[in-house]
Order: sequence, then structure tokens, then C-alpha cells
Amino acid sequence: MSRPVISQSIQTIRSAWALVMVSVTGPTLPSGRGSVTAMSHQPYQSTGSAVGGPPHAPLPPSGPGWAPSGASQPPPGPGWAPHGPYAGVGEPANTTPRRTLRRVVLTGVAVTLFALCGLFMAILVAESTGATAALLGVLTGSIALGIVVPVLLWVDRLEAEPARIMWFAFLWGALVSTAGALILNEVGMAFFAGLELDPLFTGAVLVAPLVEEALKCLGVLVIFLVARREFNGLVDGIVYAGMVAVGFAFVENIIYLGGAYSELGTPGLLGIFVMRVLVSPFAHPMFTVAFGIALGLITHRRQWRFAFVPVLGYVVAVFLHFLWNFAAVSTMDGFLVAYVLVQVPLFIGFVLLLVLSRRSETRMLRTHLTGYGLNGWFTPAEVAMLVSPRERRRARAWAKGVGGSRAEAAMEAFQDEASELAIARQHLERGDSDPVWQLRERALLQTVQARRVTFAPPRPMQAYAAQPRIVPVPHKL
Repeated sequence: MSRPVISQSIQTIRSAWALVMVSVTGPTLPSGRGSVTAMSHQPYQSTGSAVGGPPHAPLPPSGPGWAPSGASQPPPGPGWAPHGPYAGVGEPANTTPRRTLRRVVLTGVAVTLFALCGLFMAILVAESTGATAALLGVLTGSIALGIVVPVLLWVDRLEAEPARIMWFAFLWGALVSTAGALILNEVGMAFFAGLELDPLFTGAVLVAPLVEEALKCLGVLVIFLVARREFNGLVDGIVYAGMVAVGFAFVENIIYLGGAYSELGTPGLLGIFVMRVLVSPFAHPMFTVAFGIALGLITHRRQWRFAFVPVLGYVVAVFLHFLWNFAAVSTMDGFLVAYVLVQVPLFIGFVLLLVLSRRSETRMLRTHLTGYGLNGWFTPAEVAMLVSPRERRRARAWAKGVGGSRAEAAMEAFQDEASELAIARQHLERGDSDPVWQLRERALLQTVQARRVTFAPPRPMQAYAAQPRIVPVPHKL
């Protein structure tokens, strides 16, 4: 964020202040939840075990191998009972209870904040670059979204985060963080003005990393504190922090791309496009993910004695941002050397972290769902399906083929709620004192049973083949 961008548009912003103060309303964020009704079908057949799942033999296409047994499922065993009395199979329960007033207030505050910041940024970008340049910046900058966002969604496939929180993270980065950075970067420049340093070095290397990472990390911290029951570990920290950073980088790219086009034309636009969109689309996510990882590590340790961990994460994020900006303001040779020796290894480490984080989440799901399965809550084939993205897709396709879109929605909800059930069990086993996890576990046990009845109504017992003896996968109870 450069100082000239502020200077040439300050008069326009002042004149629009009265408009900014007008009450602004906007649409609520999508939730993606749905309801389904019962459909008849033939049972889904898994073609093999997922990685690390319980072993089971491949089944012929016409056989009833995957047994979504509904009411005919055996009762739970004694070793894996829910924390509290089980109420039996009932209607789908609300798995994420929230107070209506709290939701309305928080939604209103978020919408108003985003609307004000969005208006501020729209005026600023239009004034500093012009409508045509801004539109080109939006179009070319969107390519980075198509590169980074699918990677974050891939990491989060087995336990997808709520759409409303993902949108909140993106909009915080795109609107609140960018608007705050434009203002606070100017304040920081004024603070260092007496040191007689190069303004480019001061703004990019000393001020920007501190200010921008603070504002992005603040958004991740808000999610950690307000939506704490949706912030369940390392993967969640990576995904939320990555979405905040993606939003910030998107708007920042619009400003730089539009500014380059308005000043230098197409050659300037192409140069910035290559450097920011093609060469370094993961730069901002890599910085802020350090803070998300820190919060993910203390998800189950929310005591003050662990407060140093997020602080350390912020310091790492600032340091990585500092290294990148320092290389960017150096000579071309210096930038290339820093890019090859520092940024490329960092990116490789970032990719490895994403892969290992996803594997860790898969192990967690397999461990807890296998425990439930050993006591009758899930069949072995269901457990294998639930820990494999490929088998999940096949199960949804099968449900749609035999029961239509409603059965497909029931299968998708069954998969999502099974993941939530594993997370609830993880919280309980780690001694989480919040009583909501006991309530959530019982509610989810009812819900997954009801979902199964929807896409797999009970059939006469003689229609089912005898289940093979399964050797349980060792797991920690």
C-alpha cells in the first residue's frame, strides 16, 4: 500500500464521509445447510478400503456389501458409549446451537463493518486507478483466487468449515485488513519520518509487515474467539488464516494491477501480473498461516499460560513478510537470489505442511470413527468411505442415483456430521470442559442415524448378506 494512493484520494474520501456514515445493510452469508426426506434405494458398495481404513474385501456390483442398516444396525457396545444417556434415533438435531440474539448482533456488526470498509475501498480504488484500470485489476487479480482457494478447500475436504465463517475470513482480509492497512501504514510512515530512511524501504520493509500481519491475524483471532467451536485444530487454523490472507492479497493485487495499468499501460499490468499473481500467489497465505498454525496448536489448551504461542506465530508471520518485502525492494539480482534460496524452500515447506496436516486430520477421523464403528454406530465400509474423499464422492453419486437429489443431500450431511462427531469425540477425550461437546455428541449420534434412514431405509434382515469378520485397526481410545 503506497502513500501516493492515499494522498491523491484523501479529498474524495472526506467528501464521501457523510455517505459512509449512512446506515448500510447487506445480505447474510450463506450457510450451505439443508434438510432431506426419506428415499428408497439399494445399498452402496465400497470397492476397497481407504488409506489406513479397516480392511474389507471388494464386493461384487450386485451384492449388498455396504450395509447402511438404519434401524437394523446392532446396538452400541459398552466400550464407546456417548458421554451421557443416548436418546435413540430421532429427527435430525441442530448440531451447532447458537443464541439467536447473539447471531443477529454479530451478523449485523460484521455486515455493517464490511459494508463501510467496502465503500471506503471502492472509493479509494476508483479514485486512484480509474474504473477501467480497477476492472482490469479485478479480472487479472481473480486468477490468484483460482490458484489458492482450491488448495485451501482441498486441505479442508474431509471436515469442511462453515461457509459463513469462510466468507467472514475472506471479507475480513479483503475489506477490513486492507482499509486498516492503508490508514495505519501512513501512520507508521509518519512515525519513521524523522529517521531519514528511504521511504520505499521504510514503508515496505519496516511498516507493512507489522501492520498488515497484525490486521490479518486479528481476523483469525476473532474467528478463534467467537467461533471457537468451529476452530478445532491445525487444519482449521491453516484454512481460516489462508482465507483471510487470500482476501487481503486479492484487493491489494487490484490496487497494484490497476495502478500499474493506469501509469504504464499494458506492459506495466503484465509485469505486476507475473510477479504478484503467477510468481507469488501464495506469499500472503504463507505469512498469515504461521499465526493460524499457532492458534491451531492451542485449540485444546485455551489457558493464559499458552498465550505466548499466538504471539510467536505473529512474530514468525511478520518475519516471513519482512523477508519477502526486503527481497522485493532490492535489486533484480538480489530478488532472484532471495526467491530461489528463501522463498522456494519456504513454499515447498508450506506444501508439505498442507499435505501432512490433511493426513493428520484423516488419521483423527479414522481413529474416532473406527471406535464408534467397533461398537455398532458405523459399519466398517462406512468408516472406510468416510475417511476417503474418493469414496465419499462415490457414495454421494450412488445416493443420487438411487434416491435423487434429496438422498444425495442426506448422504452429504451424513458425511459432514460424521466428521463433526469425530471432532466432538476428540474434544471429549482431551478433557474439554465445555459441556456443549457432550450435547453435540449425543445430538450427532441421533442425526447420523436419521440421515442413514433417509438415504438407506431399513430393509428385512434376510436381504442383507452376513458381514465378514473385521480385524479392528489399532487405535487409541
